[in-house]
Amino acid sequence: MTTPTEKLVAEGVSIWLDDLSRERITSGNLAALITDRNVTGVTTNPTIFAGALAKGSAYDETIRDLKSQGADTETSIFTITTTDVRDAADIFRPVYDATGGVDGRVSIEVSPELAHDTDGTIAQAKELWTVVDRPNALIKIPATKAGLPAITEAIASGISVNVTLIFSLERYAAVIDAYLTGIERAKAAGHDISTIHSVASFFVSRVDTEVDKRLTAIGTDAAEALKSRAGIANARLAFELYEKEFATERATALVAAGATVQRPLWASTGVKDPALPDTLYVTELVARGTVNTMPEKTLEATFDHADVVGDTITGNYADAHAVFDGLASVGIDFADVTQVLEDEGVEKFIASWHELQATVTTALENADV
Repeated sequence: MTTPTEKLVAEGVSIWLDDLSRERITSGNLAALITDRNVTGVTTNPTIFAGALAKGSAYDETIRDLKSQGADTETSIFTITTTDVRDAADIFRPVYDATGGVDGRVSIEVSPELAHDTDGTIAQAKELWTVVDRPNALIKIPATKAGLPAITEAIASGISVNVTLIFSLERYAAVIDAYLTGIERAKAAGHDISTIHSVASFFVSRVDTEVDKRLTAIGTDAAEALKSRAGIANARLAFELYEKEFATERATALVAAGATVQRPLWASTGVKDPALPDTLYVTELVARGTVNTMPEKTLEATFDHADVVGDTITGNYADAHAVFDGLASVGIDFADVTQVLEDEGVEKFIASWHELQATVTTALENADV
């Protein structure tokens, strides 16, 4: 019997888990998800690490060791997160090898406090890449205006990058250009460009949350009819743009020279509105060459009952454009929506970073050495 997750993989979708903790690593849970749920990668962020450290006792011994060494909060966070990512990368190494480096990837994010600091982002991306020291790592860099040149510099230096917090097509086009420019520079510098990988993380459910709030405020029948449609339409148009940009002479020449395409990744795929199907952002965003990174709840729902019927993106571009025409006609300023979402995304990750700092500080203070 074929499971829904197996069907997704057969349709060319890579399933990544949007979660990581020391307990997942040591308990065998992460390895089991590879075998039982077709998971081929992991993404992390400050919120995930803050949650992991706040629960249970899996980090107690590490915290005691760090305290005995006199480590401060920032050093402790860096050590804990890079260790988890390195160990997870080792678990996923067979997947990485089997897929020629496409999957088996584990992401770690630069500090969100650097979101508007290009030089700081570049320095930390290089430090994380060096310390994690695994070819299947991805360094997460936000697609802020300051992040774009940092993405290019990281790629040019031979670092594989997960570009995060993408909401608008305009910014996505700039992300693709940043990637291709980085590959061009890496090639000129003599790097083996076939080893440099990247995904572009397009956020989905957050778009619906913000747009639906505005549609409710408008309150007309036409506005109500557009609810819960913007996120999927936006992602589908992102895939249309991806197909167009990677078919250009510039991109195809680089691919012919050994470069990999920067795959679209659907992030924020947990459903926020309980009235919606819990696998909506999985089954409606199926296309070959995409990644869907899922919280565990969404992964389990997908495995249990997702109705995977094939490609649900490439035949729906006209409908996606119609949704955006409709949004414009009822007065939704989508450029404002995406700017609000980017600003909020950075602010939320900074808040999680501060929560992580507070959790680690308290743990260090209370540790018995």
